Amino acid sequence: MNSRHADNLDTSILSQLAAQAMEAYPKAYQGKIRLLTRSENATFHIAASSGENYALRLHRPHYHDKQSITGELAWLKALQEDIGLTVPQAIPDRDGEVIQTLKAPDGALRYAVLFNWVEGEMPTADLDPSLFQRLGEVTAHLHQHSQRWEKPDNFKRLIWNHENMVGADGYWGDWRATPGLDSNGIIIMREAMEQIGQSLEKFGQSSDRYGLIHADLRLTNILIHEGDTRAIDFDDCGTGWFLHDLAAAISFEEHNPAAPLWVENWLKGYDRVQSLSREEIDILPALFAQRRIQMTAWVGSHADTDMARSLGGDWLAHTVRLCRDYLDGKTPLGAA
Repeated sequence: MNSRHADNLDTSILSQLAAQAMEAYPKAYQGKIRLLTRSENATFHIAASSGENYALRLHRPHYHDKQSITGELAWLKALQEDIGLTVPQAIPDRDGEVIQTLKAPDGALRYAVLFNWVEGEMPTADLDPSLFQRLGEVTAHLHQHSQRWEKPDNFKRLIWNHENMVGADGYWGDWRATPGLDSNGIIIMREAMEQIGQSLEKFGQSSDRYGLIHADLRLTNILIHEGDTRAIDFDDCGTGWFLHDLAAAISFEEHNPAAPLWVENWLKGYDRVQSLSREEIDILPALFAQRRIQMTAWVGSHADTDMARSLGGDWLAHTVRLCRDYLDGKTPLGAA
């Protein structure tokens, strides 16, 4: 990862911080600590002596402050209490605190949150496309709740507008700096980005189409359990276009031949809960292209992660082609 997005602590130190965070919890939560993933944050599996499992998230620096994390946890609690969605819930420590504040060896503050373990299997790209119907339903319920939820005082989350997604100073870096992207690709993607921005400016940010969203509901952030589809990892949740959650659902896989069928099923499921206007359907190509450019920025700023390395050498070529298709008015991903 580049310096802005990098976590400069090695795994052993992160593990020590995780152990320090767990000291604040009752004995029933203590157990074996194992690193699960290290991407935006470091996530640890806690196998407690009680037989229960938990997930400890150790936040990376320079992304969320304590107020923003508090906002995420408040929404997660409301989603479970108000509409019964199975989403991760923060567990309070002995003093009733749900966010641990730790000091790293470099002097920087790190935040940690312990969550209950959400059961389920993570789908892969060879999934049954009909699973996207349930994801569409779940997402529609998220959006309905978002629109009517009375946010707590001092609620704060990321703002996912066009500039913050794909601008030169976007949250996930500058897509132009992605290794392997040549000048021709940059020209095509820049033109696509400008057209996307114009379309979204015209589309607008009225409360029926722009609000609090998950913002990263891709395959690695959903779990399938006994026929139920569950959303996890709300770390990127913030204010954005509701249908960005559909674009995010096919992240990295927009060029997959099955992607149009995924989109079709997602829309079918969403429509069971909440109908979409013609304008919303028509804006989808812009959102798909925007998300692909956003993920290009992520790949560039996270080039040393397992996810980025797994994409293969033709992923950028597909990205440029998808942007070219968008400019040419081709809409293979569901704006029929």
